[in-house]
Amino acid sequence: MTKSIVVDRVSKRFTMRYHRTIKQMSIAKLRGRDLSDTFLALDDVSFTVEQGESIGLMGLNGSGKSTLLKLINGVMRPDTGQVLARGRIAGLIATGTGFHPQLTGRENIILNAAILGMTDKETKAKFDEIIDFADIGKFIDTPVGHYSSGMSSRLGFAVAVNTNSDIFLVDEVLAVGDKPFKKKCMAKMQEIRDSGRTLFYVSHAAGSVRKMCDRVIVLEKGRKVFDGETDEGIKYLHYEDTEDDVNSEEEQTDEELGSDV
Repeated sequence: MTKSIVVDRVSKRFTMRYHRTIKQMSIAKLRGRDLSDTFLALDDVSFTVEQGESIGLMGLNGSGKSTLLKLINGVMRPDTGQVLARGRIAGLIATGTGFHPQLTGRENIILNAAILGMTDKETKAKFDEIIDFADIGKFIDTPVGHYSSGMSSRLGFAVAVNTNSDIFLVDEVLAVGDKPFKKKCMAKMQEIRDSGRTLFYVSHAAGSVRKMCDRVIVLEKGRKVFDGETDEGIKYLHYEDTEDDVNSEEEQTDEELGSDV
């Protein structure tokens, strides 16, 4: 099979600064306090994804999931190791990414599509479909800076999901938006998976991961601690122990939590 994503011994370190102003830094230094500290968001992570695989990336908040997706997407570069991805990458890794707040929704569709690598011809062919999928009504002609997070997510996902790509990345895109829109997103993601494109899906919801993915990778404090069958990955995280038995599988699919690192 063709390799779609290769992550080879990747590490990424960030610096946390405790003080913002020169005055604060001077006082802290005089008092012998630390001005900054560093931490490993990803620590020697390696795995390979074949073309057409559906991967669920799971782990507690702060485990490094979003950082890993940004490295795969090319938004960041690793400090050590390498990340290789084959073909065009699309998806939504942060609400409103690539949007200009002073431009309208229509104008931002063109801008965002260009960022994702779509040609003018491709954008024109998909334009009406993108607007229909976003379903934000008259707000499509108002500046995106006035949008709620849910509306920005709708528009961003609508553009990304209609991009012709080989790899589709999704980082908790369903954390905002109403229930009908979440169902529509899940249905579209199933279409992407069934089309043979590689799907890389970050989620805390065991139900949606079980439904969408055939393999799970679990991160813990920046390190890969599990890589294998979906149900085993969910059990590794003990997510089954915390699910409400009263909820139906459909409700579990809709449940999404945010992630910062």
